[in-house]
Amino acid sequence: MKKKIDIKEYGSRIIEAIPKGILLNSKAGKFNSMVIGWGGIGTNWALPVFTVYVREGRYTREQLDANPEFTISIPLGKTDPAITRVCGTMSGRTVDKAAAAGLTLEEPETNSVPGIREYPLTLECRVLYRQKQELDLYPEKALKFYPQDVGSENTGANKDAHVMYIGEIVDAYIIE
Repeated sequence: MKKKIDIKEYGSRIIEAIPKGILLNSKAGKFNSMVIGWGGIGTNWALPVFTVYVREGRYTREQLDANPEFTISIPLGKTDPAITRVCGTMSGRTVDKAAAAGLTLEEPETNSVPGIREYPLTLECRVLYRQKQELDLYPEKALKFYPQDVGSENTGANKDAHVMYIGEIVDAYIIE
């Protein structure tokens, strides 16, 4: 069962959860989930949106480019270290993260990407806009997140820039 929510009532809770690690879920052929600690909820073009940043070399970027829909899954309590480890350090190219992390996938209401029962606050989003970030436009203090020593084919990649995806929030609920 899913309880529809007004995202304005959960905004501060979502903002507090982001730096602790929430899940960005994608599905193009197969389901994938990755931990993100950067992102934002807000309003663009008079629409409720969630913005995510995904490094160019990530499997998630390939999936979002193939299927421009995603879900955001947010824990209502503590994050699960096993889920964080699997979804934050392994690549969906080679690992079935849902199986490895013991995720319970929940059918979506509006888009094509499942939510996750273990992280029940769910935002279903459709990409409105995407743009590759230009490192030469970043402030000096941000460049520490982009050292040029680990190539983008590695899980710990830090060399490549992020692609920003602005997704319209098309549904919001708590999985009960």
